[in-house]
Amino acid sequence: MQTGKIGVTTENIFPIIKKFLYSEHEIFLRELISNAVDATQKLKTLASVGDYKGEVGDTTIRVKLDKKAGTLTISDSGVGMTADEIDKYINQIAFSGAEEFMEKYKNQANGIIGHFGLGFYSSFMVSDKVEIVTKSWRDDAGAVKWSCDGSPEFAIEEATRSSRGTDVILHISDESKEFLEESRISELLLKYCRFLPIPIAFGTIKEWKDGKEVDTGKEKIINETNPLWVRKPVDLTEEDYMNFYRNLYPTQEDPLFYIHLNVDYPFHLTGILYFPRIKTNFDIQKNRIQLYSNQVYVTDSVEGIVPEFLTLLHGVIDSPDIPLNVSRSYLQSDSNVKKISSHITKKVADRLQEIFKNDREQFEKKWDDLKLFITFGMITDEKFYERAEKFALLKNVDGKYFTLEEYEKLVKDNQTDRNKNVIYLYASDREAQHSYIEEAKNRGYDVLLIDGQLDPHFINTLESKLKDTRFARVDSDVVDKLISKEETREVSLSAEEQDDLRAVFEGALPEGDHYWVSFEELGETANPVIITHSEFMRRMKDMAAMSPTASFYDKMPDSHNLVVNTAHPLVKAIVEAKNKQVGGKLKELNAGIEPLKVSVDELHKAQMEKKEEEIPQAQKEELAEREKQLEELKEERRNLLKNFGREYKLVKELTDLAMLANNMLKGEDLSRFVKRSLELIKTE
Repeated sequence: MQTGKIGVTTENIFPIIKKFLYSEHEIFLRELISNAVDATQKLKTLASVGDYKGEVGDTTIRVKLDKKAGTLTISDSGVGMTADEIDKYINQIAFSGAEEFMEKYKNQANGIIGHFGLGFYSSFMVSDKVEIVTKSWRDDAGAVKWSCDGSPEFAIEEATRSSRGTDVILHISDESKEFLEESRISELLLKYCRFLPIPIAFGTIKEWKDGKEVDTGKEKIINETNPLWVRKPVDLTEEDYMNFYRNLYPTQEDPLFYIHLNVDYPFHLTGILYFPRIKTNFDIQKNRIQLYSNQVYVTDSVEGIVPEFLTLLHGVIDSPDIPLNVSRSYLQSDSNVKKISSHITKKVADRLQEIFKNDREQFEKKWDDLKLFITFGMITDEKFYERAEKFALLKNVDGKYFTLEEYEKLVKDNQTDRNKNVIYLYASDREAQHSYIEEAKNRGYDVLLIDGQLDPHFINTLESKLKDTRFARVDSDVVDKLISKEETREVSLSAEEQDDLRAVFEGALPEGDHYWVSFEELGETANPVIITHSEFMRRMKDMAAMSPTASFYDKMPDSHNLVVNTAHPLVKAIVEAKNKQVGGKLKELNAGIEPLKVSVDELHKAQMEKKEEEIPQAQKEELAEREKQLEELKEERRNLLKNFGREYKLVKELTDLAMLANNMLKGEDLSRFVKRSLELIKTE
């Protein structure tokens, strides 16, 4: 048996670093400048504790392009390195100098970015050759040059450098010539380095003079070293916050308001979150929060650290305690992430509660914009729901706002049904459902306006939380059934008469649409015909429409209820007209149907008492023939009633009026309705 140790050599690791360590090659610039920032921050730390006695001086990090030579150079005046340190921190991959330094100076080493010691090697993703010219801050140190062409071979030699610090010189490969373009480097510096704590110079400032662009020769500092989120809120004005937002999102409207995060324990977290003005299409607004670690841009995909509903917010979060993977490109889940996520949720809820409490009038004015955030949070986050129920608002069709507690008190006495459920009536379209709203208000009921993108889910959430409470859209049934106070009145028509009248109204309904005709005694003053929409089916279809995958309900056709008010004089007139115009023919058909029904019933009864093989074939054929004759007569009778409904103008007029009240009458059907209405008026 042979035992030993698995060795990782540079021959093994170099191809992996170059191809797989970083998801995007552009990351190399962030890593090298982060290293330069670390070197500078280390020097400042050494100076602050007295280990470095010299002048710190100008600490600007400089990025220089030499397109002719094919090089990109990143220079700093930080701590630099000795030959031994190069051997330790560069030649021994993943031995992080930042990690060791932070352990030694853990009480003073604020703002050190690096953790892994691999960032420098990202330079080989875009370079044929990389050189380091460096001089340590130590008095007795000389300048050193390190060079490597991406193979396991490297060279270290003496060099010339007058002052402390490090130059990293990249000889850009043919495949990566884009990184020799000034515009591309400017783009990357703006993306990754715009808020780093050390000044970064790239290029020169250009000004327009006499109609042309003139180079001033002055260095252009591309970053804001003291961004808004690291400053104290007491030192900032409203305009400071608005200007920062405009700088981050130049094409967006000014936000509703902001939250300044500043946490020291049990983790470090700073940031500013803004509530943007959005009402719909929230998916395209996601991933607008920028995540930083010690002012180094990491990502704008923050679902792991920010609760899902708050990914709709804009702004910045910065924390050195957020666990990143080795390439600093995405988050690693751990308990800190959950704590930070919970804290952000609490801070957002506290800020909303504060605004609501201090200036409810302004909160109500902003509610329509805030509603999407808050309802999304209440649906998806239990803790947020518990906090938000104090300031979440319901708005009625008259534009008045109520907290959940206030609204329950408002409607409980008048809108409790006979089963002790409080019924919250609502409309999703004030104009389209106007007649239903008015009918409910005439009964003294209040009607909410619930027309948001997430409201089908929000209603379900509220019903699960609010005790003995049910939501019903005003057009989901007749108002007496929406809030049933007593037993419904018996319909005066017999079952047979209802079947006949159902066929009459089916004849007047549009072909291909799904309607169920039912009958109610609603009183003489209620509408003669009403179209309602099943609350359950409509909710299921609404939620299915929001789902990215098809569902059973999504595939079902729309269906409606046509409720006929049998107490209305016009409906009674239709019954009379039906009896007068087709009553005789119906009697004739009935005379043929009744004996056939008796005969079919008798044959069925006789055959039920026998086994299948005992029934003579002649009897089977006789039963089949009589069933066929019976169905033909029934179908003829039904078609007679449907044709009457189709031709009798009053039936069509009442169904069209019901459809018009639901905004369902359009095009040619609407034109015919207008023409028919004029004819009926002339007749009167």
